[in-house]
Amino acid sequence: MRSFVSHILIGITCLGSALPSNADAFCGFFVAKADAELFNEASQVVMVHDAGKTVLTMVNDYQGDPKNFALVVPVPVVLKKEVVRVTEMGPIDHLDAFTAPRLAEYHDPDPCSESILRLGGKTVTESAALADTFAPAEQRRSRVRVEASFTVGEYDIVILSAEESNALESWLRDNGYDIPKGAASALRPYVRTDMKFFVARVNLENMKKSGFQKLRPLQFAFKDPRFMLPIRLGMINANGPQELLAYVITKEHRAEVTNYRNVKIPTNENIPTFARSEFEKIYSAAFDTQVERANGRAVFTEYAWNMAWCDPCAANPLSRDELESLGVWWLDEGGGRRGPAQKAFVTRLHARYDENTFPEDLMLKVTSDRSNYQVRYVLRHPHTQPVECSAARDYFARVIKRREDEIRTLASLTGWSREKIREQMEPLPEHFEKAPEKGFLDQVRDWFGD
Repeated sequence: MRSFVSHILIGITCLGSALPSNADAFCGFFVAKADAELFNEASQVVMVHDAGKTVLTMVNDYQGDPKNFALVVPVPVVLKKEVVRVTEMGPIDHLDAFTAPRLAEYHDPDPCSESILRLGGKTVTESAALADTFAPAEQRRSRVRVEASFTVGEYDIVILSAEESNALESWLRDNGYDIPKGAASALRPYVRTDMKFFVARVNLENMKKSGFQKLRPLQFAFKDPRFMLPIRLGMINANGPQELLAYVITKEHRAEVTNYRNVKIPTNENIPTFARSEFEKIYSAAFDTQVERANGRAVFTEYAWNMAWCDPCAANPLSRDELESLGVWWLDEGGGRRGPAQKAFVTRLHARYDENTFPEDLMLKVTSDRSNYQVRYVLRHPHTQPVECSAARDYFARVIKRREDEIRTLASLTGWSREKIREQMEPLPEHFEKAPEKGFLDQVRDWFGD
């Protein structure tokens, strides 16, 4: 038996925006990030999970007439109104920025100086007429059952159970949902396993009263020993490959999938300094290359870190209030409410998939790994002022070699030609090529190994 905790947006979808936020890093500093805004047709899901309990937040990136919006979410149990709410995009945008792939920037010191470079809230209203609004046609009453109905914020919600997927599709159509063709076959595996269906549409009057111009994320909690993020339903109205960004928050350890390859994006690579203004293009190409090398059959880890700190930071760590708004319920365990949220570990998973490359829903587990990981690329600016000392020639030679290494690295990451990359490199000053020959004592020191 499988649980289903994801969603399909029945209608037109587009990417929600992410707000930039910078922070000083512990060493070097962050200069750019590649967040959700970079990828088209991307879905964002926040999963807070521990010991068979999950809080799921779904970003509804629907654009269009609200009356045409519909959301169908298979769930393992009948959800109660008390564990369903609308939430705000701010903490999700912040989480996206905090976990996004990033650039870090360093400047070489004067090679002739003695310095040594060390690198190293909840509004719920009930509609009295809601049950009548969602009443199924009489001939389908025995095959589709309304288990619950309520209104949360700008959404009218019903929880359905069904005996047949065709009956469920017909019920949705009878009640004004313009669902895509093929919905019955996609719903069938979940009907067979006795899943329930969380169905939402917009309450236009409540949305008008709220003053919000965009639909807010929906969030709900449930218990289920199976840890899963189904994605198959999202493919029935997909035009080409889909992007999924899943931010999984656990107590202390990294999360990963169990039924597909887990691949970590190459990290801590030195790349040319022109990447400062081209990072979105570079990371997009790098991700494309990783997907191609995995034949499209992998889930990529982009970040795994305790949320109390980061280095370098693409955004400040989330506050306790923000974590709680995402559904993190255990922060009060073992003490008071003050201090950083030490028991909140976030894993950012990124997948690009279609029905051929991902025939199964995502099965997940919490690992025993709590080591820190982030996708980070490094820019190292050379010291370009003329200098004269015994160390200068070696430094100039290292910079020239380093630049060639950066070209090879970027070519490997992106699939771009070395010639194309070299054309974009900033030229070095002439004195890098015209450094004086080593003197006698320098040669002696080299010979003695000092």
